[in-house]
Amino acid sequence: MSQGITCSKETLFRQASRVTYRIPALLYIPTTSTFLAFAEKRSSSRDEDAKYLVLRRGRWHGSSVEWGPVEELSALTLPGRRTMNPCPLYDATSDTVFLFCICVEQGKTERCQIWRGCSAARLCYATSTDGGRGWTPLRDVTDEAIGADLSRWATFAVGPGHGIRLDSGRLVVPAYAYYVHRCLLGVVPLPCYTRQHALVFYSDNHGRSWRKGALVGGGQTGECQVAEIAGSDAHQRLLYCNARALRGCRAVAFSADRGLRFERSAECKALGEPPRGCQGSVVSFRAPTGARDAPTWLLYSHPTNRHRRSDLGIYLNPSPLDGASWWHPWVLHPGPAGYSDLAVCPGGVFGCLFECGITSACEEIVFCLFTLDTSDLGEQNLKAS
Repeated sequence: MSQGITCSKETLFRQASRVTYRIPALLYIPTTSTFLAFAEKRSSSRDEDAKYLVLRRGRWHGSSVEWGPVEELSALTLPGRRTMNPCPLYDATSDTVFLFCICVEQGKTERCQIWRGCSAARLCYATSTDGGRGWTPLRDVTDEAIGADLSRWATFAVGPGHGIRLDSGRLVVPAYAYYVHRCLLGVVPLPCYTRQHALVFYSDNHGRSWRKGALVGGGQTGECQVAEIAGSDAHQRLLYCNARALRGCRAVAFSADRGLRFERSAECKALGEPPRGCQGSVVSFRAPTGARDAPTWLLYSHPTNRHRRSDLGIYLNPSPLDGASWWHPWVLHPGPAGYSDLAVCPGGVFGCLFECGITSACEEIVFCLFTLDTSDLGEQNLKAS
C-alpha cells in the first residue's frame, strides 16, 4: 500500500458458478450514514449476459461498515430486456434515491446496435424514499428525455457509476451515446459511422421530468462521470466531465451552464488509459482547511497500468482547472482491476467500490473505505507522470 492512504477492504460480490458480478456503482446517503452498493448480475462476464441489478446496503459505524445481504432487484426490469449500468444519485431535498439504468433488448449486443445504427436501449429509473429498502417500478423516460434524437443514436448508456446533485438543486446523470454521423444504405446492411459522445441528463424539478444536454464535442468521449467544482471566479460553479477515451489518455470537458453545453473535450495526458480504455470514477470535495489551492478538489479512481486493466489507483487533483496537477496515484489494488466508483463521506473519508481479482478483474467486487493523508507528501509527489 502506498504511503499517504489508509484503507480497509471487504468483498461484496464474488464470482461463482455461472454467476458474475460486474459494473459497480456506489452511493452514500449522509442522513443515515448508509452506503448503497450496486452491480449487475450476469451469467457470464459478457455484456449480453447481464440479467438484472443487485444491491447491498451498509451502515457506516466509525472505521467500519456493516453490510447486509445481497438483494436481487429482479423486479426492476422491462419484459424481454436486461437491466444494465446502475447509476444512482441522491436528492437531499426530497430525501429520494434515484437509480438510473438502461434496459436493453435481449439478444441485442452493443456491437450489433452500433453496426445497424438502431438502439435497443431504453432509459429508465426507479426511486426509493427509505434508503434503498423498497423501490418503485421502473419508469421509462426515453421518449421524454431523448425524443426524436433517439433515431440518430446507435445506442446509449448512463454512467456507469453515480450521478450528482448540484448546489443549485439540479440532478445530473452522466451518460454517453453512439451518435450516427453517417449511415450507408444498400441491399446488404452496411455498418454505420458512429462516434461516442458524452452528455448528461438532468432534472430541475426533483426528478418529475428529465431532459438531456448537448453532446460533448471534440474527440470521442465514452463512459463518463461528472463533478461540480469552483471556477476561476470565486462565485462561479463549473461542471467537470471526465470521460473514457481511445487516445491513450482520458478526455475532460467543462460546462459553465450546469451541463446544458460543454466546451470541446481535451486530452488529459496525466491520466492514462489502457488499450481500448476503461471506465473511471471522479468526485469533488471541499479542500482541507488551510489549503492554498482551489476550494474544491478532485479525486479519481482508475487502473494505473497503461498496458492492461491492472493496479487500481486513486488520483488527487488540488487544482481541478489544471489537468497537469494530478498527483501520483496511490494503488488500492495491485493486480487485475477494472471499473470503479467513488463516494465522498464526512470527515475526509471516501469509499470506493471496484472490480478486481487475482487472474481476472471480473472475479469480485470489493469495497474500500479510506482516508488520505496529504500532510507528509513533498513537492516531488505532486504530479502524475
